[in-house]
Amino acid sequence: MKNNAGFVIGQIKQIQARVFEVLLKENGLSDFNGAQGRILYVLWQEDGLMMKEISNRTSLAKTTLTSMLRRMKDQGFIYYEQSEKDNRQTLIFLAKKARDLFNDYQNVSEQMKEIFYRNLSDLEIDLLEGLLERIKNNLQEEERKIHEANGK
Repeated sequence: MKNNAGFVIGQIKQIQARVFEVLLKENGLSDFNGAQGRILYVLWQEDGLMMKEISNRTSLAKTTLTSMLRRMKDQGFIYYEQSEKDNRQTLIFLAKKARDLFNDYQNVSEQMKEIFYRNLSDLEIDLLEGLLERIKNNLQEEERKIHEANGK
């Protein structure tokens, strides 16, 4: 048994990101990159989120997310508003420019999904996704333990 799933997952992530960037460009979506697309995707699902929630849903570190959101705001994809419930909290919303890209982005996502699951049966896809979800949960649990041990 090889025990190199982490290495293979890392390779998949790198290759997937490069292919996704090409698909974005081919579909006229070169104004943002794949990581910014993940942020937009989360906001397309639920607009008006706090940065912490976007970080949780995208798995992007808050420091990375802060600079990306600033860039996306400068590009006109998002805007900030203070929460009406708690003015200490800032909510992030999609601007019209980003809303208008939803269908094109969905097409790219569908293309990526077709590439990703090519030659896999429905059973294999279900098994793969279940196993990956379990690995992700293991890693999240470990990350929580690390944060608790470090007092964060």
